[in-house]
Formats: sequence, C-alpha cells, structure tokens
Amino acid sequence: MIASEIMLPPHAPEIYLDRATLWNAVENCEKHPKAQLAYSFDIAMQNELTLEENMELARKFVQEQFVAKGMIADLAFHSPEKEDGGIPNPHFHVMTTMRPLNPDGTWGQKQRREYLLDEDGNRIRDKNGDYMFNAVHTTDWHEPETLEHWREQWAAAVNTKFEEKGQDVRIDHRSYVRQGLDLIPTVHEGANVRQMEAKGIRTEKGELNRWIKATNRLMQDVRKKIKALFVWMAEVKEELSKPQTPNLADLLIAYYNQRNAGAWSNKARTGNLKQFAEAVNYLTENKLLTLEDLQERLSSVSEEFKH
Repeated sequence: MIASEIMLPPHAPEIYLDRATLWNAVENCEKHPKAQLAYSFDIAMQNELTLEENMELARKFVQEQFVAKGMIADLAFHSPEKEDGGIPNPHFHVMTTMRPLNPDGTWGQKQRREYLLDEDGNRIRDKNGDYMFNAVHTTDWHEPETLEHWREQWAAAVNTKFEEKGQDVRIDHRSYVRQGLDLIPTVHEGANVRQMEAKGIRTEKGELNRWIKATNRLMQDVRKKIKALFVWMAEVKEELSKPQTPNLADLLIAYYNQRNAGAWSNKARTGNLKQFAEAVNYLTENKLLTLEDLQERLSSVSEEFKH
C-alpha cells in the first residue's frame, strides 16, 4: 500500500478522520445485523501517468463525485509488485458511506417509507395487519444509472489528462460489446492468482486468460487477412473494368510474376511459387473460376466468422 486517507464533506465531524471511529460509527447506526455498510470501488490507475498524477486525479474524482454529494470516502492506493515481464497494476480502492450525512453531522436515512393509502387517505393494512408501504431511497447512489455516470466521469477525467499530456491513448468505460468490438474480455485474476502465476503455478483463471488473449490475436489476424483480400479484390475489379480484362488465373500469374521480378533470392522466388500453387489449388478445389466467385466466397466466410 502506498498511502491511505479519508476525505470528509465540510459538515462532517473531524473525528471521522480516524478510520476506526468512522466505520464503528457506521456500523453502530445500523439495526439489522446484515445491513450493508458501504459502497466499495476498485479503480485502475494508468501506467502512462506518474504516481503523483494518478493520485491527484483520484482525489479530484472522489471529491467531485462522492464527497461533494455528502459521502465520506476512505481511499487506499496500491501498487502491487509485478511478476517478471508482467504489466504494473497500480490502482486505488474507495469505500464510501451509504447513509447521507445530515448538516448537523448525524447520519441520515438510506430510505424512507411511503405508506399506501386507500381512497379516503387511510393507511392500508396487509393480511397480517401491518401497514403496507413502499421503500423510497433518499439518494440516487444505488441506481445503475448513477454507477454508469461515475464510470463515464472517471474515463472522461483520465482521457482529459491524457490529452493534456499529448498522449495518444484513451480508456473507455463501456464493454467490448457496447463499443462494437469483437473481442473476448479477460477475467479478473486477483492478487492470489497473480502470485501463484508468478511462482510458476498455472491456475484456471490464468489458463482462461491465456486462451482468451490467444483467441483475440487469432481473430484479429483473420480479420486483417480478410480485409487485405477485399482490398486486393477491389484492385482486381478495377483492373477487370478495363478493356480486354484477363481472367482470374491470368491475374494470379501476372501478380506472382511481378513478385518474382522483385525477389532478391531464389528462396523468395521459391516461396512465391509455393504460394502460387496453394492459391491455384484453393481456387480449383472450391471451383472459384471468376473474381465474382471468389468475392462471394470471402463474403460468406467473413459473415460466418462474425457469428
């Protein structure tokens, strides 16, 4: 752990700067033994920024998004040791209070009751004789939309810092699916798994992430090759639009003759000949006699790959 601190709103008693006092008070004001005591966030810091820049950015974010709204925030900055060849993983943890703090420094309610009334304005009882009510939250801190806003604001703050420093990198709070990226997300490994992997002990999560990374590399490579083939076909189409258009076989021969003319060694020419033979075999086996046949085949493969 690099550092830890507690951030208070202006009306909070300074005794809550002591961590034990703060969380004992939070627990003592709850009646139910299983009551939730705090919101907890784990937020990644950026390797492109210095530790001081990261900490300054974290404090500003916590102040604007949490403390300014009446929360007390407990921060801890971590920079765990990385394994050989691993990527540094600096991050910070934030625990915030769930109850709003009243102007007099006392704890407010998480939610209040709105009793159901009949047409005469009288409270309605249930079959057990208890008054029926709806629980209404006193803040919007629990809402999924609020969490989405916080995630978006953190990404915006980091990207603004990148832009100020002239760094051509950006982060995105959205999932790969929402970004329209055909990539598989890795799973969070955690400190224990990382320590085991660092000692050479292969774990299920580690194996899964290695498979995911390899699969993503494969998918990206296939997409690049498909894209390159479409570019080549566009060039070929342009050639075919000219008078006395050669057929597909003639185009392949001309293409590899051109490559051989620029080859510097017999090894390169042999490689070109091997690729030419593979291309001819592929076209023959799949009965691709025209450029239109080849384009239709590639489009079909591309669609299958997307699914």
